[in-house]
Amino acid sequence: MEDHTPQTRMVRGRPDFAVERNLWQDGHLHVCGVDEVGRGPLAGPVVAAAVILPQNLTLASALPELDDSKRLSPEQRGRLEEQVRRVAVAVGVGQADVAEIDRINIRRASLLAMERAVAALAQPPSFLLIDGRDLLAGCVIPARALTGGDRISASIAAASIIAKEVRDRLMRALAVEYPGYGWERNMGYPTLAHRQALIQRGLTPYHRRTFKPVAQLVHASEND
Repeated sequence: MEDHTPQTRMVRGRPDFAVERNLWQDGHLHVCGVDEVGRGPLAGPVVAAAVILPQNLTLASALPELDDSKRLSPEQRGRLEEQVRRVAVAVGVGQADVAEIDRINIRRASLLAMERAVAALAQPPSFLLIDGRDLLAGCVIPARALTGGDRISASIAAASIIAKEVRDRLMRALAVEYPGYGWERNMGYPTLAHRQALIQRGLTPYHRRTFKPVAQLVHASEND
């Protein structure tokens, strides 16, 4: 019987294939790493990616810079996104938009984006490695949750890079549509410049109304 309960593991330096190798040896041919990006911003969607890397470690090891996306430069992430997409068995991307975030909360929206990323895979996975503490509700695929998984599992690290690059492109495109908030630089996160622009320019349709700095503005405008 497969383990569906969340598990944690001591966070190490660089992600590798140790977890995946054990699962491959247990007969799981398509181990999939899943991660999300965008829980903290005041604006924009939350984006998740699901990545199945090959069992061929010679091919998979053609990712020498692979690491948690937060520890990489934009240039490194750009190179790695291309490399991951080239060597991966399958890549899926999903997102939850601002309306969904405000309606069901960011935690549940993040899990929804992950579910959509897994559903978008051209190759059905046989096992999911999910960054964080939560498993996907109702998912029948065997799974394990790994706290700090993007620094443990190469598959999760690859997913973190795909999700980050996809979301950054979305925010740069939205920055053209709604200039002045600095989204091309802050990606919607609550920097000082972003918070000041909120006060000076007001809200856009892509701001998360349930997040405190935005909710305070909404409340103030309703009481003017």
